[in-house]
Amino acid sequence: MKRFGFTLIEVLVVIAIIAILAAITFPVIARAKDSAYRSSDLNNMNSLRSALQVYRVDQGAYPPQLFGYVTLYATGPIAGQVIPAPALSSFLYPKRVTSFEVFKPAYERAKSTDTHQAVWPTQDARAAGSAPILDTNGDGVLTAADDDPCARQRYGPTQVVERRDPVSGLMVPAEFYAISGYDVAHTRQPVGAPRDELRYALFWTYWGIGNDAGCSPSGTPGNALDDPRQLGYNEPPENTVITWNSYFRDYENGGIARTKRDIVLFGGGAAKLYDSVDISQRSWRVLP
Repeated sequence: MKRFGFTLIEVLVVIAIIAILAAITFPVIARAKDSAYRSSDLNNMNSLRSALQVYRVDQGAYPPQLFGYVTLYATGPIAGQVIPAPALSSFLYPKRVTSFEVFKPAYERAKSTDTHQAVWPTQDARAAGSAPILDTNGDGVLTAADDDPCARQRYGPTQVVERRDPVSGLMVPAEFYAISGYDVAHTRQPVGAPRDELRYALFWTYWGIGNDAGCSPSGTPGNALDDPRQLGYNEPPENTVITWNSYFRDYENGGIARTKRDIVLFGGGAAKLYDSVDISQRSWRVLP
């Protein structure tokens, strides 16, 4: 009896065809998945904006954080352990945002009890006076006088984000839920170690934060010439940055690629795709 089988050449041809089809199919699937994730995050960020507007109407101001700081069980057999994020009653959840998934970016894989501290994002490196973006002094023209150093971002990546301890009254490193990716985001850095960066803050300038001898001698925060695009001020304009999503950034040649892959949520209008390099370099100073 004759036996029929595949020759080595035929097997290699089949393997080559499968490899070619896989090379074509996998990138298409990856792009479709990435596009679906971005659409989901855009919708979630717009939901957060709507919830913030409701909160602001109810409370008269924006919350200190979108979700909330880490909270521990106070009593019982698990006292001192972290309350899982979905079990916490926070600023927006569950009264104004019914699904906890809204706070969780698609690419965030942290557990509900994972916590971390954070640093401030990168400060605008352009010299004060060289990059005015708003007519802050109201003279009708945009000049170097509208770019006061005291209206610039006070802290950068070397400074850990702090909060006032409700018990001691002292400033201590703030602890955030890692899963809440719009308060703080985990970022890959083209140079150096990854870090967790602040994304939502009521105040970020020298004048806004206050207690600075050079800008606020009296220690009282606020100034008529300060950047008004801070959520802690009354009636922040529509071009105020609320938060941004940096999970979709592309990296090339040891740096962030100049593509519109970040998502920025402004006070007015829907969340929009934004140049990743610009938002990474200027943080809250970007404009729509």
